[in-house]
Amino acid sequence: MSSIAPGPNRHPLVLASGRAHPELARNVAKELGIDLLGVSAYDFANSETYVRFSDSVRGMDLFLLQSHTMPVNQWIMEQLLMVDAAKRASAHSVTVVAPFFGYARQDKKSRGREPISARLIADMFKTAGADRLMSVDLHTAQIQGFFDGPVDHLWAMPILVDYVRTRVDVENVTVVSPDAGRIRVAEIWASKLGGGPLAFVHKTRDVTRPNQSVANRVVGDVEGRDCVLVDDLIDTGGTIAEAVKVIMAAGAKSVTVAATHGVLSGPAAQRLTECGAREVVVTDTLPIEDDRRFPNLKVLSIAPLLASAINEVHSDGSVTSLFDGNS
Repeated sequence: MSSIAPGPNRHPLVLASGRAHPELARNVAKELGIDLLGVSAYDFANSETYVRFSDSVRGMDLFLLQSHTMPVNQWIMEQLLMVDAAKRASAHSVTVVAPFFGYARQDKKSRGREPISARLIADMFKTAGADRLMSVDLHTAQIQGFFDGPVDHLWAMPILVDYVRTRVDVENVTVVSPDAGRIRVAEIWASKLGGGPLAFVHKTRDVTRPNQSVANRVVGDVEGRDCVLVDDLIDTGGTIAEAVKVIMAAGAKSVTVAATHGVLSGPAAQRLTECGAREVVVTDTLPIEDDRRFPNLKVLSIAPLLASAINEVHSDGSVTSLFDGNS
């Protein structure tokens, strides 16, 4: 295969990847029917990063894929350097594809003298020369407004719903939000799973203690029901594990957890194994190494969705049409 895909316009499509999640990049390229553009990337002895494209990108519509996994700062910097290299090499357009957008949880000031880090990251990509940003399930929709240019906000929900529907009794489902702030997402989930009831977990969080919250009680009808607990990401697993325990204590028949991003830091695997969830379903927006996997984990491929969105952008089509007009 060639690394260049012809399009309806005179600017060919090319896909390049950093080193953060090469398996996902290869799968997206396969879905597009092209090879990845060659990239030389390595670190100097003092940890500085070097990147160079192996082939010409002049006049190309270049899509740069990098998911901001650990170590987050290194991979953001590498992608910024790739954007700069592409603009200096006369690429026609540069689209940053960040399936998991780093610093997205820092989208507002909770206390005085804090940065709005998600806005800073978006500004950095624009300054480097990015024309467009593409991501999957941003932590909050307002982040779309942080980037001064088009933002394609993709939803993993269709992929997750199609799988979860085969794993639960849709006549006996309650969709549960992990907090009151994600009720709207839970409503959409419920409508796609047959219109069952909603519930949410009432929790409290100390903003001075990251990755810690307390699940107090579940509000809604969960007794005797198959519950689907939905969230955008799972980091250390503490919030989700406690929510599962609260739901089961309220009499639920089972709990299936569905989330887009499997960060799975630190004790997440152990917590999710022991919490009582029947299954934990995530996508591969982030790499999940073997030591962070556990028996009841299911990882779904996000590559077909990314490839479809890239094709729509390159062909001047409609990304929104991929989500029934709701994205």
